[in-house]
Amino acid sequence: MKKTYKKVLTGLIISIAFSALTVSLVSCKEPKKKVVKVGLLHSLTGTMSISEVAVRDAELLAIKEINNAGGILGCQIKAVEEDGKSNPRMFAEKARKLIDQDGVATIFGCWTSDSRKAVKSVVEEKYNLLWYPVQYEGFEASPNIMYMGASPNQQVVPAVDFCAKNFGKRFYLIGSDYIFPRTANAVIKAQLKNLGCTCVGETYVPMHESDFVSIVKEISKIKPDVIINTLNGSSNQSFFSQLKYSGPSAEEVPVMSFSISESEIKSIGVDKLKGHYLAWNYFESTETAKNRKFVQAYKAEFGENKSVGDPVEAAYIAVYLWASACARAGTFDVEPVRIAAKGISYIAPEGIVTIEGSNQHLYKIIRIGQINEKGQVNELYASSAPVRPDPYLSTYAWARGL
Repeated sequence: MKKTYKKVLTGLIISIAFSALTVSLVSCKEPKKKVVKVGLLHSLTGTMSISEVAVRDAELLAIKEINNAGGILGCQIKAVEEDGKSNPRMFAEKARKLIDQDGVATIFGCWTSDSRKAVKSVVEEKYNLLWYPVQYEGFEASPNIMYMGASPNQQVVPAVDFCAKNFGKRFYLIGSDYIFPRTANAVIKAQLKNLGCTCVGETYVPMHESDFVSIVKEISKIKPDVIINTLNGSSNQSFFSQLKYSGPSAEEVPVMSFSISESEIKSIGVDKLKGHYLAWNYFESTETAKNRKFVQAYKAEFGENKSVGDPVEAAYIAVYLWASACARAGTFDVEPVRIAAKGISYIAPEGIVTIEGSNQHLYKIIRIGQINEKGQVNELYASSAPVRPDPYLSTYAWARGL
């Protein structure tokens, strides 16, 4: 770990000249081109809008800050927004439109793995670049995607270890019925077997599900030691509401969630989530000078009542990392930017992040916390240094064959 961290710091020193504070100093090689277009592709409507609107807002904030600092390569960044409408097919359609009709230099977007997979085929065909802001199930490394969220070894695996050590050996798995929950749970079940733990229940529901009565009854009957939650979107509102009023308390059966951040806590209800747990790489309460500045800027732009979560921060730093890669490449062309991005480091609100050249994921600090009465997260665990991304879990013997 010490050698890895030295490499991260070395990468930071090498690339610091390309940070957000200096990208505007690079001269544009195309003087007549005053604007560079980028696509923002998120669910602004539908079940996933509860999460994705805030992510879009963070990208707009980063773009505004870079433009106010002079832009990039002599150009101002112009955002072209599209609504994926919580529908993977619509995401693919809008990605194609952004590239073919709008001529965007890159795309920032998606949340669910279904939407990412849909856009993946488009950016690979058209050879564009997607900057993806959310933790995911792993087992992927596309040359046309920069993965800003956690890979399984930076969220799922340490969270399960934490639960096994602190709550017990009987796990109940609940998730939305799509790629991320099913793949994550396959990983979890292999890990549980290795830990000598048991999966006492496994349930999947449609993305828009609102009826959890029978599931809560089952949980109340089984009384697992912990629930691992991979529900996404508005289903979390219904699940935690019904769990609060008809199921065991957070003290009796804690829930560890992978897709709820501070941005969703207020929408779901602090009273319903207090005492439950989250695993991410960033919390709004993370104590860094850069984070205090980021949170202040976000709230000033979008409202003091707004909260900032991990995917929001990841989307924000994605824009800065892209700008740094463009500055290093001296162009907005996809392939030079993709190559230039490898090894770039950035002092993010969460701490130092570095793009791992071999798989285009980020070195990230692992964090686990508990939701408090204010809707914030009390950090209970943080890794001592940024952890190398291992999307294929190649360093875990128990994960072979997954």
